[in-house]
Amino acid sequence: MSVARSAALLAAGAVALFGLVTLWALEGREVVVLRTHAPDRAVRETRAWIADADGSEWVEAANPERPFLLDLRRDPSIEVVRGGRVEERVATPIDGEDGHRRIRALLRERYGAADAWIGLLADTSRSVAVRLDPPAAAR
Repeated sequence: MSVARSAALLAAGAVALFGLVTLWALEGREVVVLRTHAPDRAVRETRAWIADADGSEWVEAANPERPFLLDLRRDPSIEVVRGGRVEERVATPIDGEDGHRRIRALLRERYGAADAWIGLLADTSRSVAVRLDPPAAAR
């Protein structure tokens, strides 16, 4: 086998391994679907990690420009598809450093090595925490 062919096979294997580890990190633990409404009222579905704390569910918008977060700023009503069930929630973005630190800690604790891996690939330095509460319990 030639050196070029060996190098190509090694590179292909590395790319495949990278892809598998990333897929495991993103999808290997609980992932929910968030349903929001775009400005034209079309349903937008966003896959997200979720954590439970203090009687609420928490998700992260990786940055303030995320389309689902912009949807929630216009209309805080959201559907969360979790474990095959669809639940209505009211979203409250928690802007600022406190919210950012909170969601990062919750996701790091819940997703561990997967969170660390994704942290190498995605910039969440400006992330926004989003608290999800049942409509009657919205604060």
